[in-house]
Amino acid sequence: MPNHALLNNIEHKDLRILTQRGAAYGDAVMSALTFPAEFRELQAHYPIVFAKNHEGTSFDPIALFGFQQGENLFLGGGQGLGNGWDAPTIPLTVERQPFLIGRPADGSGEGMMIHVDLDSPRLSRSEGEPLFLSYGGSSEYLERISRVLRSIHDGLETSKTFIEALLHLELLESFVLDIELDDGSQNRLAGFYTINEERLAALKPEQLGRLHEAGYLQAIYMAVASLAQFRGLIDRKNRLVAGTDAARR
Repeated sequence: MPNHALLNNIEHKDLRILTQRGAAYGDAVMSALTFPAEFRELQAHYPIVFAKNHEGTSFDPIALFGFQQGENLFLGGGQGLGNGWDAPTIPLTVERQPFLIGRPADGSGEGMMIHVDLDSPRLSRSEGEPLFLSYGGSSEYLERISRVLRSIHDGLETSKTFIEALLHLELLESFVLDIELDDGSQNRLAGFYTINEERLAALKPEQLGRLHEAGYLQAIYMAVASLAQFRGLIDRKNRLVAGTDAARR
């Protein structure tokens, strides 16, 4: 269970963050939350789909890294096992680990504060990126994390109205992806949603205009374009299965 604490330059003055990527640092995840402002960068590497939120009342856009829970096919050169992330762009909700935005416990403050998960395997006292300078100021790395957290906060706020627009126009539809791997095994990806391209194409000019004015139209087309990355994800899965089979021999 996460052990969140308000970051400060007294208790955490010597804290450092290990920034390398790997399963040992919590990167073995199937997906990550994303938001429209980063669709353009992410669509070149990951399929972007939509999943129902925890309450089941709305949807969240996510970037897919694998086909099952705990599978990240971008780790270890696409083998899904070793260290390193085999893509030039990582979703900000992954990059920000082990930090998150928090508010004062009494709810009285208006500003946002940086919290850190003290149980994260990324924390170190001897190696990694320092959070604070010797005189107590924030390091360049911490300044970067602060900007990342702000981008995530703003992006998730925008994402709410983006999803509302998609639902209003009935542009989301569920899909099932059946996959036959090179070894003959059958796999199915289900439970996710994507843009209904027929309904999108049938929208009236004024509806498209409103989406464009709101800044949503480009994000919609980026999400549609990202589905081409399923081919690359399947290729990664085939390499993983082939490597696992070879190791068993």
